[in-house]
Amino acid sequence: MTPLLQLKNITKLFPGVRALENVQLELWPGKVTALIGENGAGKSTLVKVMTGIYQPDGGEILYKAIPISLPTPESAHRVGITAIHQETVLFDELSVTENIFVGQYLYKGIFKKLDWPQMHRRAQEILTRLEVQIDPRAVLKTLSIAQRHMVAIARALSFEAQVVILDEPTAALSQHEILEFYQIVERLKHEGKAILFISHKFDEIFELADHYTILRDGVFVGAGAINDITEERMVAMMVGRAITQTFPKVVCEKGDRVLEVKSLCHPTEFANISFSLHKGEILGFYGLVGAGRTELMQALCGVTRPSSGEILLQGKPQHYRQPSDAIKAGIVCVPEERQKQGAIIELSIAQNISLPQLGRLNPNGVLHDDREWRLAEEYARRLQVKAFSWKQAVETLSGGNQQKVVIGKWLATHPEVIILDEPTKGIDIGSKAAVHQFMSELVGQGLAVIMVSSELPEVMGMADRIIVMHEGLMVAEYRAGDATAETIVSAASGARQEAA
Repeated sequence: MTPLLQLKNITKLFPGVRALENVQLELWPGKVTALIGENGAGKSTLVKVMTGIYQPDGGEILYKAIPISLPTPESAHRVGITAIHQETVLFDELSVTENIFVGQYLYKGIFKKLDWPQMHRRAQEILTRLEVQIDPRAVLKTLSIAQRHMVAIARALSFEAQVVILDEPTAALSQHEILEFYQIVERLKHEGKAILFISHKFDEIFELADHYTILRDGVFVGAGAINDITEERMVAMMVGRAITQTFPKVVCEKGDRVLEVKSLCHPTEFANISFSLHKGEILGFYGLVGAGRTELMQALCGVTRPSSGEILLQGKPQHYRQPSDAIKAGIVCVPEERQKQGAIIELSIAQNISLPQLGRLNPNGVLHDDREWRLAEEYARRLQVKAFSWKQAVETLSGGNQQKVVIGKWLATHPEVIILDEPTKGIDIGSKAAVHQFMSELVGQGLAVIMVSSELPEVMGMADRIIVMHEGLMVAEYRAGDATAETIVSAASGARQEAA
């Protein structure tokens, strides 16, 4: 069988860095190929070459064995190549039908009027084909994240895309939604689509993929059938070394109580939340989508105001009018949405890391670039941020390195409590291990950490205590090692209720 899309010896250069060097990739009709590599391995750059955003500096692209050129995203679209990203690029204020047909509207009559009845019918046909129940007239912002992914896939099917790139499509989905997504991938395979699947989750890779291609530092490392490789071998090829300890938890002596929360309530998000946090401790929060974990963290760091209850830091009641009050008090938060809430991605690494401390670094109102540079140097190096310069814009970094910049920014403020909301969401196993290692170092230095995670192995592997939430309530609390995965998931799903 001839590959539907083939990339040969693709090379891409940027000032000061070789992003891709002689990369090979083959995509086959009716097959899923997993593209695997650490953050910064070149996966995103390769996708941009495939979709006409970047032009390669060497190599060639073949479609059905015929060399082609993709000078623009529109040219890739015409060939039948589409990408569905972790952050779906859709329009919140438009309807489902409008999102599916934007840029490719159907017209009728000599005056070229928009044929809305036909577009609604066509949208419904595509959604039915995907076996998803979404009203084509619904406004996109009223849909869940999973439903938005389905709309993005429907858009791809609307112009009969033959090559579908799925870039971290399950990062924000619940377990139930992930299973539904698996079924849709199977339907796309059945229709003969060539699928490129990018994920950091090995269970998904081994569940969905037929073939694999591995990149490391922009270089092609290997490819083959998924049945011919083990997870351990795959990790070693990805990172150039074996990661033997995924969760490098260091047992620390618990220090004084730093944070105490008493009967904290919010009118719509959570109620009667009470817990304490000590120096040298990682407190894990686990729950399914909608459990209220993120909303609780927003109240703890001053983003939202609770309706009742108390927050005590070092025994002193805290009343935050805005997030800066919490930061000054010593509570900082690394948010789940790092690109929207965690960093100003157009600014440089150095500017982002120094941003919360501009007043301290520049006491006379005059910018001191050297002070910002030294601060960035210290924390970017400690977190092993991969960049050719600390002047590099954060938006040009991989997801894992963006996360490291956000963590470094808040650590540089020397907080009492750091909240990590989904700290390893969308980053590779090597970067996860680095973040976990750094978390252990932080608690070893006496910092108090709250970790919110949807990944149960991460919670069980890193937390000293685990608080489980369900529909805005604390339903269980466990010490490390006292509960099984089944017990925790049972509590999180509301199957059993335990007093925390």
